[in-house]
This record gives sequence, C-alpha cells and structure tokens, in this order.
Amino acid sequence: MKIGVQLPEVEWEVPFPELIIMARTAESVGFDSVWLGDHLLYELDVDVRGPWEAWTSLAAIAASTSTIQIGPLVASTSFHAPAMLAKQATTVDAISGGRLILGLGAGWNRREYDAFGFAYDHRVSRFMEAFTIIRTLLRDGSIDFHGEYYDADNCILHPRSSESGPPLMVGSIGERMLDITLPHVDAWNMWWTQYDNSVDGFRREKERADALIERHGRTGSVTATAAVFVQLEGGAGRVMGDFHDVDTVRPLTGSASALADQLRAFEAAGAAHVQLVVDPITRTSIEWLGDVLTAFRR
Repeated sequence: MKIGVQLPEVEWEVPFPELIIMARTAESVGFDSVWLGDHLLYELDVDVRGPWEAWTSLAAIAASTSTIQIGPLVASTSFHAPAMLAKQATTVDAISGGRLILGLGAGWNRREYDAFGFAYDHRVSRFMEAFTIIRTLLRDGSIDFHGEYYDADNCILHPRSSESGPPLMVGSIGERMLDITLPHVDAWNMWWTQYDNSVDGFRREKERADALIERHGRTGSVTATAAVFVQLEGGAGRVMGDFHDVDTVRPLTGSASALADQLRAFEAAGAAHVQLVVDPITRTSIEWLGDVLTAFRR
C-alpha cells in the first residue's frame, strides 16, 4: 500500500515557500505521494479562508521534487473548462516526469462557486460531460464534443505527457458518479468522513464499490484509495470546510508503531493507496510521520 500526505489547505495560512519545503520534506522522509485540495474559498468559524490555487501549486511542487507522486485531492471539474483542465494536467504531468495522479470530482462547496462565478446546478451532469472531454483528450489526444454544458470543437491536446496520460482517480463513492467513471478510471477515492475513518467502514464501502466495478467488467482493474485522518500530539481538531458532521469521527492516534499497525489494517482491507490528513499539518508532523512509514515498511 502506498502512503501519501495531504498538504495544508486552510488549517493555517502557509507561506508558499513553506508549502514547497513541506513537499520536499514528505519526499525525503519516504512518503509515496503529496496531495493538494482543489478549493477556492471556505466560510469557516475562525474566518473566511482560501488555499493557494491547486494547479499552479502542483506545477511548482512538480518542479521542486523528483520522485514523489503528486495529485489534486481532488480537482473540481467545475472550476475549469474541461479541455483546459486536461491541458493543465498533461503539463503538470510532464513537469513532474510522469508523477501526476489526476483525481477528479464534481465539487460541493456552494460558497466558492458563487464567489468565483461558477455554475452550481446539475453538477454531476456537468461532470459527466467534462469527464468525457478530459479523459478522451488525455488518453486519445483529440475530441470533437458538443454537449449541453460543454463544447470541444475538434480539440487536440498537444503536446502530451505520454500516450496514455496520467492515471485517473475519481473522488466519489456516489453510485451515479461511480457508474460514470468506473469504466475508465484507474482508482476511486473517498474522504475520511465518508466511511467514519474506520477499517470496517472502509471495507463496507469497498465491497459496494467492488460490486459496481464487477458490473462494469473491470474487476481487478480499479484500485481502492482513501483519505485517512490522523491526529498527532498537539492536534486540536482539523480546521476545514466540509459538509459532514465530523465531531463523532475518531482520528487514528498513537505511537509510530501503533499508527503503522492501524495502516496495515487498511492495507489488509484492500486499500492500495491512502492519503494521510494530519492534525496538526506542519513540517514537524511530516518529519515525525517518517517514523510511521519506517515502521509500516519494516
């Protein structure tokens, strides 16, 4: 099982140079991947906050690291014209030397849609058209598409980072979203609140997703991934924008060896890749988690 870490979003106002240092630190201590949320604005109890823009940040991280995989967790197709998102993805994949994992989702946070002028209605229907354009451009290089929401008139993606493009991951466990994407993606992902951050919850949702994967004839071709909430010493609750009630969800806690054991349980339940969502998320936390990675791989 691969283990990644999500870099800060709105937990605190991170100077951009520190974001790059944190990504390099994650690479140096042995994380397999680093991830950025693709959001624009949150209305939080503490203040109104927004993160750095995801794709320009991913490009900078790609140019500042050499081995670690990178990705959006996950990119909202609503925030970009679909063909432009494919252009951004293939460019970041090229900058990184093929290390991009392209996580895609339909988005959910009404506040940022309204603030930045993006349409909020029919998000899954819009996603379906956008996903068709993005995946086709990345994997085939061209598309002529005219839908209800998007058009790509004899669009050609050139240059491309590779013939097949980066691996695709859908950030959803909704049945309609999975039906749209499972014939095409390499992985599916769920956020930690969607399965109660527990191995039993992960296993339950994986069984449901596996049945859909089998229905689409792709058994063994689509891997299961999940964000996992981890609280370290000094953690006081994660500041975030989310539509879930998180008060009853318990984080993973404990020593390095105890956390390694808990992550092994996710691996045994069928997780191929997890993204640690850490409280507190600081450079010191990332350095300490290097001991967890060592214990996990022992």
